[in-house]
Amino acid sequence: MDDGVAAVHAVRAALKSEDAATSFAELSRPVRATAVRFLLEELATLAPGNSVEVRVPPFGVTQCVEGPRHTRGTPPNVVETDALTWCSLALGTISWQDASAKVSASGLRSDLSDFLPVI
Repeated sequence: MDDGVAAVHAVRAALKSEDAATSFAELSRPVRATAVRFLLEELATLAPGNSVEVRVPPFGVTQCVEGPRHTRGTPPNVVETDALTWCSLALGTISWQDASAKVSASGLRSDLSDFLPVI
């Protein structure tokens, strides 16, 4: 958990910089990956369930939000985005609505705005 918290602090600092995208990209891959996974775990804790799959390739995936359980094939509710956008959403530096062009969301339960930011 300490690594996750440290990674999130590093990402938060990068997102506050004048050129957030460049600062985020300059973080080491392990720091970005750890932050993404930590924030996905926080989402799963905040919104437990298995009806929505959130994908942040290549770093992580989680299932969350109460509802029908998905077990095989492509889930009916999928959210996918890049690491920068996910961290920005999870930390509240961008809103779900403002990130809509950078997020692929399908299914009735894929709107995560009620659960963001996670920290």
